[in-house]
Amino acid sequence: MKLWEKGYQLDQKIEAFTIGKDRIFDLQIAKYDVIASMAHAQMLSEIGMISVEENAALHQELTLVLHSIEQDQFEIEEQVEDVHSQIEKILIEKIGDTGKKIHLGRSRNDQVLVALRLYFREELGRLIHKIKKVAEVLLNAAERHKEVLIPGYTHMQVGMVSSCGLWFSGFAEALIDDAEYISKVSGLINRNPLGTAAGYGSSMPLDREMTTEELGFEDLCINPINAQIGRGKTELLVAHVLSGTGLTINKLAMDICLFSNENYGILSLPKEFTTGSSIMPHKQNPDVFELIRARSNLLITLPNQVSSVISNLTSGYHRDFQIQKEIIFPALNQITILLDLIEWCIPQLLIHDTQVFSDKYKYLWSVELVNQYVLEGMTFREAYKKVGNDIETDQYDPPKEIKHTHIGSIGNLGINLMRERLKAL
Repeated sequence: MKLWEKGYQLDQKIEAFTIGKDRIFDLQIAKYDVIASMAHAQMLSEIGMISVEENAALHQELTLVLHSIEQDQFEIEEQVEDVHSQIEKILIEKIGDTGKKIHLGRSRNDQVLVALRLYFREELGRLIHKIKKVAEVLLNAAERHKEVLIPGYTHMQVGMVSSCGLWFSGFAEALIDDAEYISKVSGLINRNPLGTAAGYGSSMPLDREMTTEELGFEDLCINPINAQIGRGKTELLVAHVLSGTGLTINKLAMDICLFSNENYGILSLPKEFTTGSSIMPHKQNPDVFELIRARSNLLITLPNQVSSVISNLTSGYHRDFQIQKEIIFPALNQITILLDLIEWCIPQLLIHDTQVFSDKYKYLWSVELVNQYVLEGMTFREAYKKVGNDIETDQYDPPKEIKHTHIGSIGNLGINLMRERLKAL
């Protein structure tokens, strides 16, 4: 069955290619298509386009379909084009002509748009929840190790004194930023396209405000052309937030790979989290974070992938949009897997004494020495030049008496401020 059937048989090779992977990916939006169909039927009843009894029959059958979806019993039959056709087919088989009325006042275009927006809204909400949990795990680690001093690097060279507290909480705050960005994008997406039909509206007296309220949208997509322009642009917004969070994950994974290197020795993974070498018996490799790094790199490329599909298209619908499901749906699943792994691994990282007072790190303290001279009465520029000249002439002597317990530490105040931001999300 196809919603556009006109009585001729589509060439099988063409049909297989145009359907693509819709039967697979449409299962993820089946629930939302049913929910939107319920709201649409209720609205049709309210404006007198179907009877109260017909609405009740549609609601009853759609509830059964929703239950089958939730029980993983729903299937899109091989001869059916997509989830929208499958649901309408079920309704027609169960309640006859009443099932044929469900599509009144809508197109498959706005049917897809509303299901996707409901799906993205819920998925982004789940993602925010997961990010909050990982950020809290990082803040707990920051609290636990806040006084452990480590070298801070710029240009991958020794820079200034830092701490594990500063490092862990830095990534926590980055994730909080990511979650706030996701929340704003979710707000932009949370607008109702139902009733815009194929992108040019409907001559039916539809009550779009009613379906907006029924589906929990914050507002309407007002202009039907813009609603259709939103197809692709919505996925691009989602791609950007996934890419941003992917970048945070990527930097964290890279740091852990680097810091677990014997030459850095800042941390290590429990041996149960590492893999070995088939030839080097001593190896304990951080494969889990190397794979997190690689997979997060793929997330970073998402905006380019989506842009490549949607650029150079006129307003209105194009079948090109279909491919975006193959890009975005797996990415939403992938980012959750990566965050789950980070949430599991971070509390079990083994933190080591990096001996920041050893000769290896003697220049790590140059800024602290400058600050010490300033506190003794020098101007900053004079102190900077003196320490720089001492380094050049090999007369530099790292400070021995500095009270360093605060250096590089985020402190309880900073951690508590971040927790307040988390609560506000």
